[in-house]
Amino acid sequence: MRALDGEELQGGEPDLSALGDGLWFTIWALYFTRVLRLPAPTVGLAMALAGGAGPALAVPIGALADRHGPRGVLITVTLVRAAAMAGYLAVHGTVAFLVVTVLFTAPANGATAARTAMVAGLVGGDAERVRTLAGQRVAQHVGYALGAGLGALVLSADRPAGYLTAIAGGAASFLVPAAVTATVPAVAPVARSRTARVRPVLRDRPYLAVVGTTAGLSLCWAMLSTGLPLWVSRSGRLPLALSGAVVVISSVGIALLQVPASRLARGVGASARTAVRSGVALAVSCVLLATTGAGPVPVAATGVVVAALFHVAGELGFVAASWGLSITLMPEDARGAYQGASEAATATVQMFAPAVFTLALTGLGAAGWLLVAVVFIGCSAPLPTLARWAKRTRPEPRHTI
Repeated sequence: MRALDGEELQGGEPDLSALGDGLWFTIWALYFTRVLRLPAPTVGLAMALAGGAGPALAVPIGALADRHGPRGVLITVTLVRAAAMAGYLAVHGTVAFLVVTVLFTAPANGATAARTAMVAGLVGGDAERVRTLAGQRVAQHVGYALGAGLGALVLSADRPAGYLTAIAGGAASFLVPAAVTATVPAVAPVARSRTARVRPVLRDRPYLAVVGTTAGLSLCWAMLSTGLPLWVSRSGRLPLALSGAVVVISSVGIALLQVPASRLARGVGASARTAVRSGVALAVSCVLLATTGAGPVPVAATGVVVAALFHVAGELGFVAASWGLSITLMPEDARGAYQGASEAATATVQMFAPAVFTLALTGLGAAGWLLVAVVFIGCSAPLPTLARWAKRTRPEPRHTI
């Protein structure tokens, strides 16, 4: 099979499945409470079950991609998520709601693992793989932004028919990437048995240590979605629109710089050093935010914007380093299972991330930001040592990039 150039997989168009996700995550809370009229404990239980199932499913879905080929698995998971979103149009009762929520949310990390395994099978060279994933991330963020914009229109109208139409359209949006994926060349299966490729990754302590520690830096996502809005709203002095402005800065930064930032992840050593710099940038962002609780409002608002720039730099570096480490250190005969382990680590951190920021900022105030800064440094500082350990334990030398 010919190794594709990364540009053949990147594309310049928005990711329509990401559009569906962006639309959904903008409207789901009000749809559940205002249209389906579900009690808050039921919604919370469904989200908790789906959040717990995500990490548990990531490695098995990745192993299925190894056994049967990632293209078919990715198409199947995408169609399952499309059907689950459509299922929200017909749910009646708690049990049906729980089932639909788990089916829609839980396979998302496994789909990412299968997609990464497919890229690894189609694109030659770790540097080109990372660059391709960076291009896909840009397309995903464009899709998220478009979906969120459509969701904002639905929320402004706040009519049941608008929610139902949006959900139907969101479900349909998953069908397009499924059809496009079907046109991509198939990647041959690499696993010989049902369990042969699952057990090694679960026993590969060096690899798990690397991806587990790197996943700690994914707290940066909840920093924007939970930490900053909470901080701004509790301040009583900073404009609420400041949180939205920071999200815009982040989105624009990712769209413009994620592909160039992928060059920082050329090999294990460079990726680990990039992760360290990412942790430092995120820690600096936290320290700056800690200073915005007092002083003149214009100065504090400027501090938030500067912190946002450090956050963008940290997120770009974290994402590039995560790909560089997880891809370069994985064995070629277990791409899906190993990427599933990486996704499971990140999903686990994301389960607890909102609570981390809520407890830190409500309980400690500005000191909470300093605590999170210490966490970022603690997650990034050991990575060069862990990466060298993992590299030494690889069964054979990987090609250099």
